[in-house]
Amino acid sequence: MQRCFTLTVARHSRLFLRSPFASTHCQQSAAMSSLLINQPKYAWLKELGLSEDNPGVYNGSWGGSGEVITSYCPANNEPIARVTQATLAEYEETVQKTREAWKMWADIPAPKRGEVVRQIGDALRKKINILGSLVSLEMGKIYVEGVGEVQEYVDVCDYAVGLSRMIGGPVLPSERPGHALIEQWNPVGLVGIITAFNFPVAVYGWNNAIALTCGNVCLWKGAPTTPLTSVAVTKIVAEVLEQNKLPGAICSMTCGGADIGTAMAKDERVDLLSFTGSTHVGKMVAMMVQERFGRKLLELGGNNAIIVFEDADLNLVVPSAVFASVGTAGQRCTTTRRLMLHESVHDTVVERITKAYKQVRIGDPWDPSTLYGPLHTKQAVAQYLAAVEQAKQQGGTVVCGGKVMDRPGNYVEPTIITGLAHDAPIVHTETFVPILYVLKFKTEEEAFAWNNEVKQGLSSSIFTKDMGRVFRWLGPKGSDCGIVNVNIPTSGAEIGGAFGGEKHTGGGRESGSDSWKQYMRRSTCTINYSKDLPLAQGIKFE
Repeated sequence: MQRCFTLTVARHSRLFLRSPFASTHCQQSAAMSSLLINQPKYAWLKELGLSEDNPGVYNGSWGGSGEVITSYCPANNEPIARVTQATLAEYEETVQKTREAWKMWADIPAPKRGEVVRQIGDALRKKINILGSLVSLEMGKIYVEGVGEVQEYVDVCDYAVGLSRMIGGPVLPSERPGHALIEQWNPVGLVGIITAFNFPVAVYGWNNAIALTCGNVCLWKGAPTTPLTSVAVTKIVAEVLEQNKLPGAICSMTCGGADIGTAMAKDERVDLLSFTGSTHVGKMVAMMVQERFGRKLLELGGNNAIIVFEDADLNLVVPSAVFASVGTAGQRCTTTRRLMLHESVHDTVVERITKAYKQVRIGDPWDPSTLYGPLHTKQAVAQYLAAVEQAKQQGGTVVCGGKVMDRPGNYVEPTIITGLAHDAPIVHTETFVPILYVLKFKTEEEAFAWNNEVKQGLSSSIFTKDMGRVFRWLGPKGSDCGIVNVNIPTSGAEIGGAFGGEKHTGGGRESGSDSWKQYMRRSTCTINYSKDLPLAQGIKFE
């Protein structure tokens, strides 16, 4: 996933001045009247506890005295509201309060912790539509995806409630008489969570719900370009903690940029750092955490492929490929970026997908009929244009899209490019925009090898009816990704499975299955309940 680790106010200001609304609003950009939150159409934002100026630090009380940033709407580049970020001194205070809160939280039995998480899920349910609207407004994804993202947080809360009565290790057979051998799992302590712009609610939810159930406290730094979502979510969680007479610092938040992220990565008091973002920044984070021998959970880039064989059901292929490549305007870590087509179906599939692309409804993301919204920033638009040009220079043919759209906001045309070599530099580059590279292959071995030759290893899928091929795909010589699908898209993972990938994707796992183990430390415990002292392996020491 290519996501922002920091974005300065200056950049936002430059982008705003270049927007179509600059002549009307640039003189008023700092004034309250120019903010969307003060327009009647967006009055619902105040129902989330938001105002013109919002504190960006929470540790049981609200504060913030750092840089003031303005959040902008990607659909029109107009300012929504402002957030005051944390200073390093406020970060220090927050870490201290969060660690102090852990002393109380860790003593609460896991099922009781699960009950608090259940209440967080219920509180999110009550505001799911309005919070989804905020995600749509601030991130730019379509409304149904914004609501769906909040639903993921709700679902993982439900999952965590059940988990709270199931966490545990095995009782193992001891080779020594009168001895018991068990595994004991305990919380790591403070979990730092750095999330990205493209899933400003769900990724925090995956980490937060599981970490809380396991007995940890959380410190969250959301993306600098979606600070209002971070504030709104934290207000919902804080209210639940307050109702249960628990320290608010159990779920702390410090809005900030690279200074706060770096502090978290280097801080030995952060027992686990979960980072979601680009491979480039993730590598720097990993090195800082490793330098202090800390624990890390990385969810990074993905250069995901769908492989379509000659026996595939094309009625499944076409909507799957369109959804996975166009959804969230190509800004998912699991977005399909490479479509590999068997030579016998290549032309047919390209024709059908091109036709489908031209029917995608583009518009305001909060319009329920819209299927495709804007890119998150002007920087992403520039990356899109650069990638299209590079693809042309490397031998690609644009068969659909390839241009910036003439309308307010950060809109670009969803794009299909054919004719590139499977190992062209641009094909091996994860560009976080809606560009689909279509490749033609001849054999299964060739397709599997192309899937695995990129540096990332997040998601992958094949479309086939050949069961032998299915199990070769799932086996040791098949896909090397963390998500390996058959006859479904690369995107749209369920919360019940472990989410994450291999190689440059980082190796982390979040959400379901046994991902909870990443948020706990394991102890192997031997208990002697006899009156003798036998040694293992039959060793005598007399």
